[in-house]
Amino acid sequence: RPPQQSWSLEEVLLGLMPPLHWQEASSKGFDVTLIECHVFPRYHVGESILPSCRHFLAFIGAEELIKNHGFVIKPGGAVKLRQDKQEGYANFIEIDPENITWNVFDDLLLRHASASGVKVFEGLRVTDIRFSGERPVSAIYETQDSEPREINFEYLVDASGRTGIMSTKYLKNRHFTKSLMSMALWGYWRGGDKYAPGTKRENAPWIEAFTGKDRTDETGWAWYIPLHDGTTSVGVVISKDSYAEKKALARDGVDDSITKLYIDQLARAPGLIKLLGQAKLTSEIKSAADYSYSASHYAGPGYRIVGDAGAFIDPLFSTGVHLAFNGGLFAAITIAASIREDCTEAKAIEFHNTKIEISYTRFLITILGVYKQIRAQKEDILAGTDEDNFDKVFRLLRPSAADIDSRLTPEELEETFDFFGRIVLSTQPQMQKEAEYMHNITVPHGPILLPSIVSSIVGDDEGTKRVVHETARKMTHHPCIQNKIHGYYVNLMRGELGMRKA
Repeated sequence: RPPQQSWSLEEVLLGLMPPLHWQEASSKGFDVTLIECHVFPRYHVGESILPSCRHFLAFIGAEELIKNHGFVIKPGGAVKLRQDKQEGYANFIEIDPENITWNVFDDLLLRHASASGVKVFEGLRVTDIRFSGERPVSAIYETQDSEPREINFEYLVDASGRTGIMSTKYLKNRHFTKSLMSMALWGYWRGGDKYAPGTKRENAPWIEAFTGKDRTDETGWAWYIPLHDGTTSVGVVISKDSYAEKKALARDGVDDSITKLYIDQLARAPGLIKLLGQAKLTSEIKSAADYSYSASHYAGPGYRIVGDAGAFIDPLFSTGVHLAFNGGLFAAITIAASIREDCTEAKAIEFHNTKIEISYTRFLITILGVYKQIRAQKEDILAGTDEDNFDKVFRLLRPSAADIDSRLTPEELEETFDFFGRIVLSTQPQMQKEAEYMHNITVPHGPILLPSIVSSIVGDDEGTKRVVHETARKMTHHPCIQNKIHGYYVNLMRGELGMRKA
């Protein structure tokens, strides 16, 4: 039940993801409160996570909770990017048999945060933030049946999802990535088949690029993800440019153009159609605009911005949950460091901004490389002419989620970004010099990318250009190799979360 008057606390969180790390802060005397506009459990699309998320869950003692809940175990992921080649397979359990993954589990995390000491209030909507200079100091919130009230705080973590109240309403620093703007349509089916039954890959999610009879549909991809309730999430992602045209064609002579467009696009993924078999659609078709965006910064005096509130890339590979966990962790680290005087507030802000930008750019480069193959079905972009599948590509995808995997070697990281950097650039020989620059921004003490080089990498997309340039400028130390940014290390000791000077 919401409080009956204005009230104060040390930190306030808007949204869901960060509380999985704020139990640590709460247990050490920080007064942490979460304001959530929805009442849980709620419907929320997001049916798969990367195996890297297990490390975050283990850190706050929630891994067994999720593991024992009964979610569908996903041993890997199969991705078919060209019809004339075998699908690639990302093997989650190749290195660690326990490195499985599950469905998204936000309700469980909310309850876990509450049980760990975070004060959780559901059904409250924050409408305004009040400032003292550049620092947010209070929030105005309301319920459906109450007058607006005010909460005062020392620190604000904005995890408000795509609403992104700090970024969109006050900082006005959200920038869109035009090349990754798309529309998603999805529904839930029953009675479908499993991928690779009877093998170690059984029931892995399936992703497939569209194709036409003449291999001319290069506008998107489809997913097939088994869920714990016996249904399968089946969706399509269509580029924004082609969506309007396809929707207009689907509207001709039918009442439900969205469903017709959805079914038409599924037919362009023959591997997925085979998995559906005799399955029946058991839900209405849902839709969402997957507009890729980032922000010029994610931290400032008294606030941190995390997850979709700051940046979103694409539903491909379910990168959003990893980035939200990562952002929540570093919000907790940098605010705790500032409160404990591990460093100055300015250093903590700089640390959070750089970490979020690097993590975002790492995935952005990878996803741009995969989309380049999706949009060029007749070209050997991600696989050489002597390869009949994309297995090498999906071995290289593993280091993209390297924020918290200390077992990765510098050689693995460099190989990944050398490979995908060249894909994002071009396969033309004259672009070799620019490809070397992209490779070098992933190693310690890499060079600054000049504006002309950044333009060569990303073309005319101003949003992507800004992200790559800013990340290259700040990346004086590779955080995955040295865990040192701007002269500070992360302190991940339980009970001592914060930063320490190198």
